[in-house]
Amino acid sequence: MEPSNQAITVEATVKAPVKKVWEFWTKPEHITKWCQASDDWHAPYAENDVRVGGKFKTTMAAKDGSMSFDFEGVYINVEEDKLIEYLIADGRKVSISFAAEGNETNVTETFDPEDTNPHEMQKGGWQAILDNFRKYTEQ
Repeated sequence: MEPSNQAITVEATVKAPVKKVWEFWTKPEHITKWCQASDDWHAPYAENDVRVGGKFKTTMAAKDGSMSFDFEGVYINVEEDKLIEYLIADGRKVSISFAAEGNETNVTETFDPEDTNPHEMQKGGWQAILDNFRKYTEQ
């Protein structure tokens, strides 16, 4: 059994320059296009104020209307095109780094796990969302 405080990391290399990756990651009109872990979910609403002290909220919902929740929090560190750190509403910390390598950008997300679901399930869900982001940004 993993320790409950062990941070989880997911990553992807996006075939796009860091400026585009940053824009697609942070603009609400893009967030609603990629922020879901599976095809039967979607993100019908997003707001994002990307600055220290700024807040974000993304509504994640099952397409059949059976359930939804708001993923929200506040930014604690923002370095444009490089780093985003925030606290989720439940107090867990998330750190996302953007490393430019020519026309590709490595996106690495590290997050504190929650106590309800197994770490592998959490990692799989966050990786699926990151993979959707990569596919959306590369098209």
